[in-house]
Amino acid sequence: MFKSLSLKVIIFGFIFTFFSSFGQSFFLGIFNPSIRNELSITHGQFGSIYASATLLSSFILIWLGKKIDDINIFKFAFIVTLLLSFSSFFFSKISSVTFLFIAILLMRFSGQGMMSHTATTTISRYFTKSRGKALSTAWFGLSTAEFILPVLMIYLLSIIEWKIIWIYISILVLLFLPIVSFNLIKNLNFDSREEVTETKNKLKKIKNWARLEVIKDYRFYIICMNMLAMPWIATGVFVYQSFILSSKGWGPYVIAQSFMVYSISSVLTLFLAGFLIDKYTSRKLIIYMNIPLLFAAGVLFYFKSPISSFFFLGLIGISNGLANVLGSSTWAEIYGVRHIGSIKALTTALMVFATAFGTALFGFLIDKGFSIENISIISGTYIFISIILLFLIKQKLNPTYL
Repeated sequence: MFKSLSLKVIIFGFIFTFFSSFGQSFFLGIFNPSIRNELSITHGQFGSIYASATLLSSFILIWLGKKIDDINIFKFAFIVTLLLSFSSFFFSKISSVTFLFIAILLMRFSGQGMMSHTATTTISRYFTKSRGKALSTAWFGLSTAEFILPVLMIYLLSIIEWKIIWIYISILVLLFLPIVSFNLIKNLNFDSREEVTETKNKLKKIKNWARLEVIKDYRFYIICMNMLAMPWIATGVFVYQSFILSSKGWGPYVIAQSFMVYSISSVLTLFLAGFLIDKYTSRKLIIYMNIPLLFAAGVLFYFKSPISSFFFLGLIGISNGLANVLGSSTWAEIYGVRHIGSIKALTTALMVFATAFGTALFGFLIDKGFSIENISIISGTYIFISIILLFLIKQKLNPTYL
């Protein structure tokens, strides 16, 4: 399906999205109880620190993320690797609230932000005809991490101090990722593109929007409203999974085990979405992206059985699989690829901002005595409104042709 260089780009994307997991909320949330116990802070205090650090990282990402349009991809990936390794090591040194803030800032920026940004921007720029399948295959890296790491980390936390785990992560990143980047993308440049034939002439006619033009387009904000539902709601669930467990009376391993269903549903949706996007375009599929997430909010509201956790996270996984691919391909389809790094730096920063918002909101509501059922109603209302707005403009999501 993919030729030699294309396959290397895919593998690079897979590995970088896998390693982005160390800065993702589902992974950091696993260490929430250990950190709160060590620093003697509440859910809300942790959420405020997490949110403010994440928010700051999103602002930094807007500026530094666009540099991928100007710097050789291999050099850019190497810098991001060094930053992730240092961030992981710093995370092992958390001993105060100040250190916690800096550690989360570094991990959110380097892991969730720059690692995923590097992978998806490289693929979005390189692929044209097979962009959907390429992105879905690359995002399989994160889904693989979501399948393996929660249960593995909970096991390791039972036998190893949590800080030691982060030292091992730092060493792994420093030893493994430079070799990966050297062997896969050393010769990749800005002019490297997937070989296409029948679509080439058509692609030349699509207007390439600059970032300043994009932020003046009303469609951008409605699409973003839908794109950001998954980050802020899922982040709240992942970071406060211990609160959900205690509220529902589930055992300590229920959500960790449910992450396997989440991962499987994400993977299946990823591959299906990749083929559907290449056949029907992202613009036609995006309307369906958050419908499973809306049903997940309903499951969390109505059901208390531990079995419902598997359905809950399974439905989130379906929306996650769609969002991962659509979140990159939609922008390329509508606004072109010439400035895709700059545009994705903005949208990735907004995604990171949304995770900060979700963490802060969930923490605030929990401290104010809201039940998880109340929170699910708030989440469901947001999702429903965003879907309706997108439905109203679905006929206007076409690119501008020159």
